Amino acid sequence: MNFDRTGFILYTLAYQECVEFYRDTLELTVMFTAQGLTCFEFGNAYLMVEFDDEFNGLQSEAERIKTCLRMNVSNVKELADLLANKGVAVDYQEHEWGTVAKFYDPDGNLCAFKDSEKFEKQIVDYKAIR
Repeated sequence: MNFDRTGFILYTLAYQECVEFYRDTLELTVMFTAQGLTCFEFGNAYLMVEFDDEFNGLQSEAERIKTCLRMNVSNVKELADLLANKGVAVDYQEHEWGTVAKFYDPDGNLCAFKDSEKFEKQIVDYKAIR
């Protein structure tokens, strides 16, 4: 599989504090922002700090998913179908902000494909308003 870009998503309940830490303390450059998320340049990848809106308070801290390995691709559906055909359970989702396909590796780590086109557009749009 070829990836257009790769990144990490840090799901957090301390969203503002994490944004300030990565922006102000580590001095990472902001690529774009949206409601509840900030995406930073992270070497040749990206780090997306995102408010954990799926946490319902019922999970233990150990059960809470905190990170996601993200691979940006040109055709999420095609790769999601490929994984499904290999027996991997895939949660394919289409949203206004883009398409994702979430799945887990054998150790339970969250991974996801994201459509490159809408991701790159978010970067361009953010730079245009700056």
